[in-house]
Amino acid sequence: MSLLKPLCRAPSSLSTHIRSLAQILLSCLTGRDRLRRVNPAIHARAVVAGGLDDLFLTNLLLRGYSKLGHLRDAHHLFDRMSERNLVSWGSAISMYTQHGRDDCAISLFIAFQKTSCEVPNEFLLASVLRACTQSKAVSFGEQVHGIAIKLDLDANVYVGTALINLYAKLGCMDEAMLVFHALPARSPVTWNTVITGYAQIGCGEVALELFERMGIEGVYPERFVLASAVSACSALGFLEGGRQIHGYAYRSAAETDTSVINVLIDLYCKCSRLSLARKLFNCMVYRNLVSWTTMISGYMQNSFDAEAITMFWNMSLAGWQPDGFACTSILNSCGSLAAAWQGKQIHTHAIKTNLESDEYVKNALIDMYAKCEHLTEARAVFDALAEDDAISYNAMIEGYAKLGDLAEAMDIFRRMRYCLLRPNLLTFVSLLGVSSSQLAIELSKQIHGLIIKSGTSSDLYAASALIDVYSKCSLVNDAKAVFNMLHYRDMVIWNSMIFGHAQNEQGEEAVKLFNQLLISGMAPNEFTFVALVTVASSLASMFHGQQFHARIIKAGVDNDPHVSNALIDMYAKCGFIKEGRMLFESTCGKDVICWNSMISTYAQHGHAEQAHQIFQLMGEAEIEPNYVTFVGVLSACVHAGLVDEGLHHFNSMKSNYGIEPGIEHYASVVNLLGRPGKLDAAKEFIERMPIKPAAAVWRSLLSACHLFGNVEIARYAAKMALLADPTDGGPYVLLSNIYASKGLWTDVHNLRQRMDSAGTVKETGYSWIEVTKEVHTFIARGREHPEAELIYSVLDELTSLIKSFGYVPDISDHAVLYETG
Repeated sequence: MSLLKPLCRAPSSLSTHIRSLAQILLSCLTGRDRLRRVNPAIHARAVVAGGLDDLFLTNLLLRGYSKLGHLRDAHHLFDRMSERNLVSWGSAISMYTQHGRDDCAISLFIAFQKTSCEVPNEFLLASVLRACTQSKAVSFGEQVHGIAIKLDLDANVYVGTALINLYAKLGCMDEAMLVFHALPARSPVTWNTVITGYAQIGCGEVALELFERMGIEGVYPERFVLASAVSACSALGFLEGGRQIHGYAYRSAAETDTSVINVLIDLYCKCSRLSLARKLFNCMVYRNLVSWTTMISGYMQNSFDAEAITMFWNMSLAGWQPDGFACTSILNSCGSLAAAWQGKQIHTHAIKTNLESDEYVKNALIDMYAKCEHLTEARAVFDALAEDDAISYNAMIEGYAKLGDLAEAMDIFRRMRYCLLRPNLLTFVSLLGVSSSQLAIELSKQIHGLIIKSGTSSDLYAASALIDVYSKCSLVNDAKAVFNMLHYRDMVIWNSMIFGHAQNEQGEEAVKLFNQLLISGMAPNEFTFVALVTVASSLASMFHGQQFHARIIKAGVDNDPHVSNALIDMYAKCGFIKEGRMLFESTCGKDVICWNSMISTYAQHGHAEQAHQIFQLMGEAEIEPNYVTFVGVLSACVHAGLVDEGLHHFNSMKSNYGIEPGIEHYASVVNLLGRPGKLDAAKEFIERMPIKPAAAVWRSLLSACHLFGNVEIARYAAKMALLADPTDGGPYVLLSNIYASKGLWTDVHNLRQRMDSAGTVKETGYSWIEVTKEVHTFIARGREHPEAELIYSVLDELTSLIKSFGYVPDISDHAVLYETG
């Protein structure tokens, strides 16, 4: 209070007293701490001395309260002013605008128009236009624009810039540019406003053109303009342009500005130059919350999720309180890594800092828990939502869909429709994904109907999901109808349809579609070739396989692991094991699937020694075997009769690798024990299985019984196999063959009657061979082949010929199989 000590003495006159008060207050306006002490004291002195009639002093008091943010005191002072001028009205309106009380600012301007005889100046109009911008009161802003035109102030740099800011923030860039072009002089703020406006509505090219024009006109770009120009480059992914602006910022010392560095970090992150972004971040003298969250978001967007989580904890250690944006980004990374523990910690932080109610954080929490397969926690967050939100519903549906829980996914979908929330493309794609995995064709058709009603049936994501679900449900014609309906098709659509034909054994249609793809001018990718090589594998057609291999090499995708694995499998199925091995050896960076393909190739062709050699090399290469690896290894042991070695591998699955054996492994062990005649051991092994034996396991034992003619165990195995799968005709056929081999024809007849009464049909056997680039398919006892008569006549001649040399074929089993089928 030392400044007020002279005021304790009575002044020589009132005017001198008031003038002294004004001078003291004027000197304190630059210092907030002094102003906080002096402004109320001078206000009190003025009241006592009757000095509130002095307009200059009251305007200074009003300005002081505004700077301190004491809106209530300023409001009381303004209401008690006996006289007001433009400065009074302007100070009050500017105060409300600066403190976000836009409705009060607009109301005060309306009162000014009604009660004051003065004409508004450029500062008053600029303040009220800023209030219109902040409150998005575009209609009232247009009225103020009209007033500015009448007063010939629309070309004023302050009013013009405020008008441009109003229209730009509302996305009305045509109106903003009309004002911009009408300005005789433009400040850097004016340029920044239009550049930012275009950048925000996604017109980065126009923003950069204006930035270039600004330089041509000789206007020095300030840090805000540079930040807006870099943001435009980020939106366009225009790395080179951003680097040029970075160079200019470095030369002009603007690079040290935190806001400029933040947008540069964002640019480099969006252009996948994370090392440059991190280098800038590390060199920052001062980092604010935006700096940390931009870097975290950059790591997350580029799938460097572990680095994003580390950066998040470093930010917390540095004393920064993560905001909603940072929490949303890091929860996304936790979901991608299935890092539920870290995600729960972020959830705890969100609760402590009252961020749990933030819409984006809530949705991110639901998404994170769903991706981590913690659906109970996701559902708890979902059920606690204060308001229904389509994003939250989609996250829950996607979570249940990922786990294959069709019932829960549909329950959430029904709730979504009950709440009148409109399903979007993500909703439909998630539901189609889970319905295709469950082969729920009727539900898929209903969803298709909803997609048509929503008007998104031509969307490529929806079309791809529909083609996939129809193909998986063997409705290839419906899938083709969706495909043909599309006017534009990307590679995903083409690949989905080619895969659809391939997985439904329509190899010829898949090849035809591939030719159409080439005619359309689109370039096939690695997924296209995987589908085509799969077709060649299923047809065992080396002609097509080699053609596709040549195209793969020309396309430069022969090093892709998926393509390499498919090629190795194709050569194996066509019987070209040597070529498959050569391809395997030339493959760089072999993954577990590649090793499995080679092991399975040798196993299928009875080369047990080579299969075990590959398994050993796999261990030396430090590739961890998986479920499929042991299916191949055990199969090799079965073919070679390596019982002890096979049992060793089976026992090592869980003890050494933590792999839980499945039905295929148990069936292989039964085969392993059954082939050398250890039928009782095989039966005991099945009965001690920790999981329920499937029909395939009992069929393995039944096949072994057939080899050794053990009727007793065969009957038991057939009974158990039919209990596991009553529709399976295999046990009937195998048991009837065993009965026939023992001459038990009554049992054969009874078994055939049981099979007929159960409605079980023996699966027809197929075989095929490629002759002169054409694949010929044959059905057991069938005459569908166009040259069937000639083929059977040749077979009859060969049979007569071998009989003439004394050979008597054993056709008892064959006859029974034919009759039973």
